[in-house]
Amino acid sequence: MGKKTYSLIFMLFAVIVCAGFLNSAATAAQQVTTQQVATQQPAKAKNTATRLTYSVYAGGVYVLAATLDISQKSGLYGLDLRAQTFGILGNLAPWSGEFKTRGVSQKAPLPLTYRSASLWKGETETKTYRYDGAGHFKSYQVTQSKLDPATKKTTVIDTTPAKIDPLLTRNTTDILSAAWDVMLNLPGSQECAGESLIFDGDRSFTIKFHSSKPDMLAFSKYNLYHGSTISCQVEIIPAQGKWRKKPRGWLSIQEQGRQKGALPTIWFAPLKGSNYYVPVKILVHTDYGPLIMHLSGAVTK
Repeated sequence: MGKKTYSLIFMLFAVIVCAGFLNSAATAAQQVTTQQVATQQPAKAKNTATRLTYSVYAGGVYVLAATLDISQKSGLYGLDLRAQTFGILGNLAPWSGEFKTRGVSQKAPLPLTYRSASLWKGETETKTYRYDGAGHFKSYQVTQSKLDPATKKTTVIDTTPAKIDPLLTRNTTDILSAAWDVMLNLPGSQECAGESLIFDGDRSFTIKFHSSKPDMLAFSKYNLYHGSTISCQVEIIPAQGKWRKKPRGWLSIQEQGRQKGALPTIWFAPLKGSNYYVPVKILVHTDYGPLIMHLSGAVTK
């Protein structure tokens, strides 16, 4: 498989991860009317479970499906994001990822655990981060697993670093909790703003939401929602750890957009009956063309 195909998959993955919505097998989510995502007064936090479904398009072609499950219960929160390549790209490059965070709802979301699992070429890399629920990092573990088609047995290898520099983990959170913080603050502040320090296992970086502005999202056959939104740009800023002089991966994609005059952009809108806003659209400009993620379904129980 060529490097261009792999880079495209990484970009699709990055669309979800950067926004905090990492990242599902395409499920038959129930379509709802635009009234379910509608401007409203912020609601008080209550025990709820919401499933959002997203579709990612490259050049107008449906290439990735994702679901985001959000739960709030008894002072705790949980976000589960699943994604996988779809259609032609899914046949050429079958990638899938699952990302979960659990934490305590205080003035800001404080994680207890964050887990990411990425399946590529038959191998699964799983990273598990543990926190104390009070803003402090506790531990990190990474494993590589591979299923043998002949024996049906899975081999698991622990590849956790022997030592992690405390400077990489100090005052860090996980990327889903960082996004959740922005979503919770939007109803009151009406501004998409904030920054959080993230440790990804090798390095740390700041994810920054800025350049907030009210915006009208036009009707589109691809998107469930149209109407008033708050948009902002998302920027990754390297901090500590193993960073290359020449931007690679997500940073390379980010700089491609910057050269075209636009960093990755997210549009948020309120979800009826909830105390938070949700992403309804994400746009990333790349050398391969625009990647656009649309909200395609929303169900709250």
